[in-house]
Amino acid sequence: MISVISPAKTLDFSSDLQIGSSEPPIFLAEAEKVNHKLRSLSAKKLMSIQSISENLAKQNYLRNQEWTAEKIMTGRQAVLAFKGDVYLGLEAEHWSEEDMLFAQDKLYILSGLYGLLKPQTAILPYRLEMGTAITLARKKNLYEFWQKSIADYFNEHIPSDEPIVNLASKEYFKALQIAKIPNPILNLEFKDYSNGKYKIISFFAKKARGIMANFIIQNRINSTDVLKEFNLAGYYLDKSGSDDTNLVFLRDKQ
Repeated sequence: MISVISPAKTLDFSSDLQIGSSEPPIFLAEAEKVNHKLRSLSAKKLMSIQSISENLAKQNYLRNQEWTAEKIMTGRQAVLAFKGDVYLGLEAEHWSEEDMLFAQDKLYILSGLYGLLKPQTAILPYRLEMGTAITLARKKNLYEFWQKSIADYFNEHIPSDEPIVNLASKEYFKALQIAKIPNPILNLEFKDYSNGKYKIISFFAKKARGIMANFIIQNRINSTDVLKEFNLAGYYLDKSGSDDTNLVFLRDKQ
């Protein structure tokens, strides 16, 4: 059983915490090609295509100029570098080396710049969402660029009957859909009770995805059936709203 999550815009490269050893990205050569494209874009262009502020555009322009494959191993482990809502729930900073080793085989982070990341993959600071409108290598977008690399990786390294637990956003999971991976997919949703009904509330849902990923890692879960027992942070399985390919979890109070 493999779990996939999204990256985060918020990064933390100030801490020197490391758990176990780091390793280079799976698709370092491809990431170089993406960065080559990013380096050609001005701060003004980044501001436009990424819908970010002038200050963020200038910051990421400098990041793009400074990024090199030679520096990659001076970066930080991906699972510790990302600090968004999912990672608040994941709490990887508290993992043991044994937790990290299990996660290294069972957890993947989808990335616009790196394609696929493992928890121990070293990364440098960047900002590039998978849905960003850029063309490169005769591909009209990042989904097309990463399609073959991701498909080939799954075909070579992950058995086609191994379930994929989807804890990623629609934007990022689309990369696996376009790659047409053959694995069975289990989608998870987390809904909170608000204003008289259960609905997905972005911050809570993202954090719950991280909590679920951590639950899988801490308990060394390798069967999707066990996920139905998840009951952390007040969530419980909605049996009537769930089926073999979709598990829905509800929470009555935050």
